[in-house]
Parts: sequence; C-alpha cells; structure tokens
Amino acid sequence: MTTKTKDLWKTIERHLAAERLELDDLELTGRGKGRTLRVVVDAEGGIDVDRLAAVSQDLSRLLDDEGDIEGPYRLEVSSPGLERKLRRPRHYEKSVGREVVVKRPGAETLRGVLIEADEVGIAVDVEGTVWRVGYEEIESARTVFRWERAPKPGK
Repeated sequence: MTTKTKDLWKTIERHLAAERLELDDLELTGRGKGRTLRVVVDAEGGIDVDRLAAVSQDLSRLLDDEGDIEGPYRLEVSSPGLERKLRRPRHYEKSVGREVVVKRPGAETLRGVLIEADEVGIAVDVEGTVWRVGYEEIESARTVFRWERAPKPGK
C-alpha cells in the first residue's frame, strides 16, 4: 500500500467510524483521467443502496476538502457483496464458515469451507481434508455464493 493510499485509508476510516461503518477495502487504480478510487464499506447487518449513496456523497465532499488527491478521479463506493475478494486478514476472519476458492501459485486451487483465519493464515476444509495456507502463499481468494433452488410448491 502506497503512502498516499495509507493516508486516504486513515482519512476515510476515521470518517466512516464516526458513522458506525467499517472501511472494508480501498484501492486507487489507473493514471491520469482514468484513475478510480474504490471504497468498500460494510456495516453490522449489512448496508443498503440508499446508505451507500449517502456515504458516496459524504466521501466525495470529504475527499474534496481533505483527500489530497491531485487531478481527476472516479469515486466508487460499494458493499462487499455476496461474492467478495478476500485480500486482508480481516476479510478472511469475517468469512469463516463460508465457502471459498483459494488460488495458490503453482499449486492446485482449493475450494471448500473456510474454517479458521488468524494473523498468519487460514484453514480450508476441502471435502474432509483440512488445508492450512499462509497469507503469503495465496495468489487470490474469494467467497462463493450458491443459489439454492426453492422447493416447488406442495413438495
């Protein structure tokens, strides 16, 4: 994380904490007019579209006043969603008990239930076999959402 991103994180996190929201992730990508600041916000019990819109307006004003972002950029504010990228230990901790896909460089991809996450790594149950993986061994990971079919009426 660059110094600029760390500073943005602190500024945005402080504001969101006052609103009882959690800064889940932040990413500044692109160059010039194509820069995008992605802010992922979460709350106890989730966050709805109206609240996200209000947060987006608040963050836009905050960043105009205190953000120290030079030049144009696009601000995207969203919630983690049903299927989400897992990038920080906190993401894994919040996803314990959920199905995940974990890609490791030069090794097979793991798909199973995340059963543990701590400061050094995770444990994934893949069909009864527990795999322990350190964060430094993870290329990418995400949660998986399965749509369950509702039973037909009368069954």
